[in-house]
Amino acid sequence: MKDWNIIIRELREDNDYTQKDIAEILQTSQSYYAQYEKKKRALPIHHLKTLCKFYHVSADYILSLPEGLPYPKH
Repeated sequence: MKDWNIIIRELREDNDYTQKDIAEILQTSQSYYAQYEKKKRALPIHHLKTLCKFYHVSADYILSLPEGLPYPKH
């Protein structure tokens, strides 16, 4: 199972974007975004949502969660 930082790097590279390109989409600096890919900084939920929309993937995919997880029952 891959960590989220590897997945966001692979998504970026597979789509031929630079860190600067993605940083601009997230409205942050390239050096700040690079820290996400190095897992030196946590990925905020608002950036996760933006990346999901941009790459057309689910948060489950980026977070490497298994498919078909049951919802918690209260």
